[in-house]
Amino acid sequence: MERIIKWSWRVVKLCIFFLFISFCGSAWAQAQQTAADPTIVGWAFLAASLATGLSAIAAGIAVAHVGAAAVGAISEKPEMAGKALIYVGLAEGIAIYGLIIAIMILGKI
Repeated sequence: MERIIKWSWRVVKLCIFFLFISFCGSAWAQAQQTAADPTIVGWAFLAASLATGLSAIAAGIAVAHVGAAAVGAISEKPEMAGKALIYVGLAEGIAIYGLIIAIMILGKI
């Protein structure tokens, strides 16, 4: 069990590192822009907030269903804890995807 957790954290750290490198590279490659139209900025903020909010709601619903099923599976077979934790983590990833989209949208204005 400990080996699975250590391996999972290594994969997560590696993914975060590659995401950080990709965002930094795209941020440095973009040229400085002048002030955008206030209407476009308003729509961008609305789009970013909708992306974050709706993905957080969807992640909450997914974690509720997957978490309940994971607890049931672990109560019957304790050796399923590692797999159940991975599935719950995948459900939580929905919120992270929404946050990444919001950061990309706000990076354009």
